[in-house]
Amino acid sequence: MRKLIVLGFVGLLAQLIDGSLGMAYGVTSSTLLLAAGIAPAAASAAVHFSEIGTSLVSGISHAKFGNVDWRTVGILAVPGFVGAFAGATFLVNIDGDSAKPWVALILLALGAYVIWRFLVLGGRRPQFKGRPTAGFLAPMGLFGGALDAIGGGGWGPVGTTTLLSSGRLEPRKVIGSIDTSEFVVAVGGSLGFLLALGSSGIDWGIVVALLAGGVVAAPIAAWLVRILPARVLGVAAGGLIVVTNARTLLLSFGVSESITWWSVGALFLAWIAGIVWAVRQEIASRKAEAAETNADDADGELAPA
Repeated sequence: MRKLIVLGFVGLLAQLIDGSLGMAYGVTSSTLLLAAGIAPAAASAAVHFSEIGTSLVSGISHAKFGNVDWRTVGILAVPGFVGAFAGATFLVNIDGDSAKPWVALILLALGAYVIWRFLVLGGRRPQFKGRPTAGFLAPMGLFGGALDAIGGGGWGPVGTTTLLSSGRLEPRKVIGSIDTSEFVVAVGGSLGFLLALGSSGIDWGIVVALLAGGVVAAPIAAWLVRILPARVLGVAAGGLIVVTNARTLLLSFGVSESITWWSVGALFLAWIAGIVWAVRQEIASRKAEAAETNADDADGELAPA
């Protein structure tokens, strides 16, 4: 029972981050499930089945707040479904023990990319140049869906970062559209796992626990997407993913426990430093924006009538 309660909090935290950033539900949940000793295919299957519910509630919530571009969702849906189904089938047909370090490596890379995206690029404001084309969205959906199923996460890191960097859609609609289309991706991945593993190969207790926490967090996250600083949350989520998967990788490669814990400890300190730096950057950015606003107001008052 205690384990299910902890998993419920994992689902809540993961969805709170995902709904606010447009990424990290699957990566965060899968990382913690792998660290608990669950096989890659079983972990990814549980995450995808729980995502059917969480992404549905998240999509409805984002739509309610006007955060969804439905044309983008419509183009992403089919390639994302196909990619997730294919990725799930591939993951199930490889050995779990040999897959674990590779999946951990994918998750670690995704976590590092999340950190880089929000630590280095977090202060930049994209210039919006129009809506993304089908030729741009379809390949992204196919690749993101496949990576999502194989790594237990990847739809958000691929989709959100690509769309944000393209400058073709405003941030809140990028996050809302990616979260909404994730429902179809989750269905595709879940069907692939269900056909390959069978219902007995899926831990439904984990699914329900993650789902319960995620459903509670989804509407809150859709509201918070306009308030919380994405830079700080992104660094926090990415650091958790990197630290946890680094431990899995080191142990998989036969590194001793003592060296593993010293390495993880060093990464943990770097993670905390990154969060502190991100908070300071956010405070500095807000002070600069406030000073600029006050200067503009002062110039307006001094201007001759």
